[in-house]
Amino acid sequence: MNTSFDRNKHPHRRYNPLLNEWILVSPQRANRPWQGQREKTAADDRPAYDPDCYLCSGNIRANGARNPDYKGTYVFNNDFGALLNEEVDFSEGHSGFFTLLPERGINRVVCFSEDHSLTLPEMSVEQIKNVVDAWQAQFIELAALDHINYIQIFENKGSIMGCSNPHPHGQIWAQSSVPAMVQKTQDQLKSYFEKNKRTLLEDYIEQEITAGERMVTENENFAALVPFWASWPYETMIISKQQRENIAAFSEDEKESLAAILKDLTTIYDNLFETSFPYSAGIHQSPTDGKQHPEWHFHMHFYPPLLRSAEVKKFMVGYEMLAEPQRDITPEQSAAILRNLPRIHYKKK
Repeated sequence: MNTSFDRNKHPHRRYNPLLNEWILVSPQRANRPWQGQREKTAADDRPAYDPDCYLCSGNIRANGARNPDYKGTYVFNNDFGALLNEEVDFSEGHSGFFTLLPERGINRVVCFSEDHSLTLPEMSVEQIKNVVDAWQAQFIELAALDHINYIQIFENKGSIMGCSNPHPHGQIWAQSSVPAMVQKTQDQLKSYFEKNKRTLLEDYIEQEITAGERMVTENENFAALVPFWASWPYETMIISKQQRENIAAFSEDEKESLAAILKDLTTIYDNLFETSFPYSAGIHQSPTDGKQHPEWHFHMHFYPPLLRSAEVKKFMVGYEMLAEPQRDITPEQSAAILRNLPRIHYKKK
């Protein structure tokens, strides 16, 4: 006689409609002992100003330029950008296995605050709203350039995520091509919209709010949840409740709501293991190629690596690199853990 399936006990695969991919969920592995690597947690007592930090107000950066004595947000072109904003003559064309194309673009750094000691959860909603304002202004400015067809806004937080400077900041990469992962999402969103005349995330967010079991926090304009298909242990998404193609369409109220849910979610993260919680986070929104994109729906991904504690992280290796993503605890279990954490930062207890 077969055992009745229980998604909290039995291995199963889940479908990711944004990428047309599958993920293996193995909840029984959550009980395995851990004798692997433990990360060193970073010191969490930084000063408000660090004379050696190249992002602090008034300091000289690595290329010799001096930052102004800024307050709040400050945006500048990355001194060591991955892209170059220059046209090049190119005539190689496609060549079978050895196809290449030049890529033109602009890389910018967005300092969230002049205060070196802060992170998003320790900033006020008003301060985070200034960051959202900067994101919107940069998106509008860069989208107006003819050679820019996609704008990726993101933040790497914590040295474990490759962040080379702890000063609160994020990045913007604006480029002439639509990146591969965004293009996969674009194809999925367009296919769904053409079939249903609604965005995929409009229908998805409605069903998630009704189900409730993967919700983490929400407000009038945004919901934060653990996606049904999440790969990382405490992966989340912020999704706008109203269909918006991109951040340029946000009202003042919506920007304040986004700031509020960013503070809530990142505070919840910090409270999970009472540490400055690392992650890579980024906004997915419509391309800036001059075309209409009614299929697009603003959303923001958070990919944190921590699994069991501040010292134990999830590794994407072996099976994950060769087959498909795999996770241990279920998205529903992760959501319940996050949902029940306080919204007041642990440092303020």
